[in-house]
Amino acid sequence: MKKFLCVLMAAFMLMGMVVSANAEETYRVAMVTDTGGINDQSFNALAWSGLQRAKEELGVEVSYLESITEADYGPNLETLYDEGYDLIICIGWMMADALTEAATLHPEQMYAIIDNASVGENVVGVNFATEQCSYLVGVAAGTMTETNNVGFVIGMVSPVMNTFGYGYYAGVRDTNPDCVVQCYNTNSYGDAAGGKAATISMYANGADIVFHAAGGTGTGVIEAAKEQGKLAIGVDQDQSYLAPEAVLTSALKRVDNGVFNLCQGIVDGTLEAGDVVYSLSDGGVDIAPSIDLMSEEALAAVEAAKENILAGEVTVPATQEAFDALYGPDYYTLDD
Repeated sequence: MKKFLCVLMAAFMLMGMVVSANAEETYRVAMVTDTGGINDQSFNALAWSGLQRAKEELGVEVSYLESITEADYGPNLETLYDEGYDLIICIGWMMADALTEAATLHPEQMYAIIDNASVGENVVGVNFATEQCSYLVGVAAGTMTETNNVGFVIGMVSPVMNTFGYGYYAGVRDTNPDCVVQCYNTNSYGDAAGGKAATISMYANGADIVFHAAGGTGTGVIEAAKEQGKLAIGVDQDQSYLAPEAVLTSALKRVDNGVFNLCQGIVDGTLEAGDVVYSLSDGGVDIAPSIDLMSEEALAAVEAAKENILAGEVTVPATQEAFDALYGPDYYTLDD
């Protein structure tokens, strides 16, 4: 009888453990890509890797919907709302209008957007000081160029995207005042052919290093560097794996960490609407650790620039007004 009671108690305890385990909430987080797509090897792919990390480390259920055109933003947000996700993340500033509408329509739903300020009382805006990492790669380009001529390919002009340009141009100018900077706006995050054509043109016009802030379009920039025997600078993640012999370095923008932190906040119950900005001081932006193609002079210059930014001795301009005040209105022209 005693043995029977012990077995019975053990069974009840096991049932309790099962009930308790089942009672633990599984949080569900999904993201909507911009038109660059999940396989852009840059911005969207990095965000997805942050969600996958959340799945592995936090037990979060994750998913995504791709946007082929801008017209997909609203329907994709509505689909994920109908599917009951705890947090829906918009990848990119271009979704701000669609998110504003969705957040107003569903005030009980928590949303987040990367590269845009919060657009509602139920929205987290996640931004990065991309002017800082762009400044560092500008220092590298200004030091490494052998022709005193470098390039910049942007995916689309906007206040957010222009921070890449302001930082890069400032880094080049502060390091090498005689260096020419060519620029081109492809007006797309998914036009690899256009990025490649623009880069080949820049090389033909004397550039030997081209930096891109263009999402999937930037894969064409790197392909051009590889084919032409020149150098390219990647963005968002370390893109040296795409062409180790051609990618000088990359401007790191840790979208993956930003997305992971959003998931952590949902799980912890600490996520609140409002704005978050990641910078060099907290590892939110940086320069890639791959250094095989960097000269000792360039490495030293980049490290000195990083220290100056962290010490507050250099403030990299992040707006047109701040940039023009330092370098004049005719130097960076993509925001005109």
